[in-house]
Amino acid sequence: MRWIEQPVFFIDFEGSLASGILEYGVVTLHGGRIVETKTRLCRATGRVRPEDAAVHGLREDDVAAQAPLAGDWEYFAGLRERGPFAAHYAHTENSLLKSVWPYPRTSPDFARPGGRAAEWGPWIDTGRLYAQFHPQLPSGRLGDLVSACGLQASLDALAAAHCPAARRRYHAALYDALAGALLLARLAAEPVAADKSMAWLLGMSTLNPEKRDALRQGNLF
Repeated sequence: MRWIEQPVFFIDFEGSLASGILEYGVVTLHGGRIVETKTRLCRATGRVRPEDAAVHGLREDDVAAQAPLAGDWEYFAGLRERGPFAAHYAHTENSLLKSVWPYPRTSPDFARPGGRAAEWGPWIDTGRLYAQFHPQLPSGRLGDLVSACGLQASLDALAAAHCPAARRRYHAALYDALAGALLLARLAAEPVAADKSMAWLLGMSTLNPEKRDALRQGNLF
């Protein structure tokens, strides 16, 4: 089965290990198209540093009335059962998610068809994929890639339809998740990735040679 036939959940978090997750954005990608979005603010579980607030624009007062992310266990665990997660440079999202829930429920292992795993990953990582498939691009930053690929107008149109009015900018969770999802959808139309399997895409998202070999070995059996 081609990877585009499997639902993928592109995730972005705003916050830090110190403050906890203050906002999430999730974009469902299926068939190479964006089919659903979800976002909300989350109450801080620690101090929001001024230098972090200057980047993402969220202060403790802005999220004080919200429920913490911990209340969304069923939502995230349910997503993981349906498809793999994706992010732009996924290490940050994986670390933040694991700081709330170290493991999901036992779910399908999309890197090894037929297998089961109790891990949030492996993740599809657009930062790693674009570095390999488009090394000619001058920067791997999310906004730079969106601009270089001619996707900014599409992103802004999607943001107008899906993002809260005050959060239609980079370093807002759903806006960044939409940006990454557009980059992933673009790969679905490219010969280098369009007809590949999910296991292949997850393997290409893993730079660690030992982990990549383990994924490939798992695909052989």
